[in-house]
Amino acid sequence: MRYLSSPREVSQCVARTRRDFLRDAAGVALGSALFRPAWARTASSAPKRKVVVVTFGGGARDQETFMIEGQKNIPHLMSDLIPQSSFFTQVVNHGILGHYVATASLATGVYETFNNFAAVSPESPTVFEYFRKDLKRPSSDAWVVAPSNGFNRIGESSHRSYGPGFGARVILPKRLLAAATSRSNNDYQHLLRDNYETPYFTPELVGSEFELQQLETILKLSVDDFKTHAQTLSSPDELSVYIARQLMHQVAPTLLWITLHDIDVAHAGAYSLYIDGIRRSDRLCAELWKDIQTEPEYAGNTTLFILPDFGRDSDDDAGGNGFQHHRTGDTLSRTTWMLAAGPGVRQGVVFDRAVDSMDLVPTLGAMLGFNPSLAQGKPIHEVL
Repeated sequence: MRYLSSPREVSQCVARTRRDFLRDAAGVALGSALFRPAWARTASSAPKRKVVVVTFGGGARDQETFMIEGQKNIPHLMSDLIPQSSFFTQVVNHGILGHYVATASLATGVYETFNNFAAVSPESPTVFEYFRKDLKRPSSDAWVVAPSNGFNRIGESSHRSYGPGFGARVILPKRLLAAATSRSNNDYQHLLRDNYETPYFTPELVGSEFELQQLETILKLSVDDFKTHAQTLSSPDELSVYIARQLMHQVAPTLLWITLHDIDVAHAGAYSLYIDGIRRSDRLCAELWKDIQTEPEYAGNTTLFILPDFGRDSDDDAGGNGFQHHRTGDTLSRTTWMLAAGPGVRQGVVFDRAVDSMDLVPTLGAMLGFNPSLAQGKPIHEVL
């Protein structure tokens, strides 16, 4: 038996395993980097083009998703989304494996190095700032729906050439719900769970966060209606997707970024809740894709990207805690995947070449027509 000797070999093995499984189970074809003519890849070819990005705070391991025993947990991904998308099996994260700092890195195209639990803005310009400054877009055209208070500063960086005035509007649905209700009201406690790694971390909220009184003026949603609907939901991610849908319907931003977080309940050590989080995320992503097809402002002109921020520990690593954490920083914790679907994106194709997490922002820049000059990655030409 030959043992894999390097992280690169392990990552390639993971990619091949995902590729072979998807070819058999989802009927996708192996893709190659075939380029369309340059004129077909320009942003001007889609004058009303929009982008929705969905990231996961806490990835799911292959044995609970892409392996034979796990595919029952992702029926919508397998049957609805992957056959309509280009799927990348080897997306590698070389940065810090903390959810806020990793998501900030995805949003800047630079591996940010700040303390994951610090109440700070990203140091490098975000995709929202590049988009708004280069294209002279208003604040209403770039939004973030974030899972917890720790993400309140992700919309804009501390970079002196960008920063305040160029960032995205940020909505923290759990903060809105807490403001609208009494924290002692047990009807909403299941929707107000915040940071699963450090439950006592509550950073100061400053910046351009969406305030409760803006529910009605911007989203056309009364506080009473918001509270009533929240009672029908089962998790914080369902609350986030509900707000995202209201945004799409009422505001129709060109750039919408949604971070899901239910899977990260794995830190609590309850395997059943972790599986529930995977299944719920699978369903919510499929529902968002259907919403994109039915919303007049989005139908036919929107590209959807779905990707985890990073993975989780394997059961075989003595230094980790299996599904519960992402402490080892090993190759399995760093090798994730990405799905892209929308007009011009090849359907039912799987790519197993290595893609860097930092490639997302340059790809969005090439797609929407702005220049992320300080980002470290490269555009993913297979989706352009």
